[in-house]
Amino acid sequence: MRNDRADVGFIGAGQLARMSAAPASALDLRLAVLANRSDDGAAQALPDVTIGDPDDPVAVEALAARCDVLTFDHELVDPDLLERLEEKGYVVRPSSGVMRLSQSKRQQRERFAALGLPVPAFCVVELDSDVAGFVEQVGFPLIVKADRGGYDGRGVWQVDTNDELLEVMVGLRRRGITPVLEERVSLDRELAMQIARRPSGETRTYPLVETVQVDGMLRELIAPAPGGERLQAEAERIVETIAADAGVVGMLAVEFFESNGELLINEIATRPHNSGHFSIEGAQTSQFEQHLRAVLDLPLGSTALTAPWAVTVNIVGGLAGDLTRTHLERALQIEGAHLHLYGKEA
Repeated sequence: MRNDRADVGFIGAGQLARMSAAPASALDLRLAVLANRSDDGAAQALPDVTIGDPDDPVAVEALAARCDVLTFDHELVDPDLLERLEEKGYVVRPSSGVMRLSQSKRQQRERFAALGLPVPAFCVVELDSDVAGFVEQVGFPLIVKADRGGYDGRGVWQVDTNDELLEVMVGLRRRGITPVLEERVSLDRELAMQIARRPSGETRTYPLVETVQVDGMLRELIAPAPGGERLQAEAERIVETIAADAGVVGMLAVEFFESNGELLINEIATRPHNSGHFSIEGAQTSQFEQHLRAVLDLPLGSTALTAPWAVTVNIVGGLAGDLTRTHLERALQIEGAHLHLYGKEA
């Protein structure tokens, strides 16, 4: 009779779960995924796939019941559901509390500010009277963020006038979402750093990297960030503080703005992250292997780079299959380059 148990269960079957398949195989770990569709990226690459909705408590608990650890390909999972699973004794890593933090721009801003960490000036809009004083303080243009539900640049607006600000806030309130206002900082560049943490408290940090975002999505990345040596220690202090305070288990990515030569926290992700894809070939231990080690409370691996520089280019768009048909052979001829296809529609 087939043993249906798995070491790690992923809610979500996108590219992050898919890219975890290779290190899982090397460590003789069995992964199971809860996929929305049979053609999701990881569902194409892993044999143990259940089709179901991440908001379906029956489907999620069925996965948790046959896995040693439950983890995530994305943040779009109800933390109340995860908390109920924890109360039943299932192992959820990162925890429901960490997932609440990762889903809420408000919680991130308030918690990090309380820790004395550098964040842009912000205002959580509970009442209309909160707005005027903040606008007077920072002026236009300013940034409006949805407290929850945003990713890849979605849920973020730049507004230049009071009328634009009112329009965005009204739209958010109709959906029951709290607006968070932020100053529009002077931006030198965007940076990111990842840290892995296991339940024992052991951590390993990756080098600070420079990211180039286009339409809210990563387009290019350089590791380590050119000229980032002077910011490395401060970035490590920030990510270590966040990981310890929240009790993160697994991978944590912190996205930064560099503004006038100083770091400001943009937002976090509590999972493997596109700012760490370089680590598959560019670091001694990839972020995907590191996440599996961390959630299973195994010793963490070295984050040292395998070359002086590692560069990522994220290719987005085009007809489905066009990259494979037309350009795959050319891409594979480039010395030192490694191609990773997600198996998903553009």
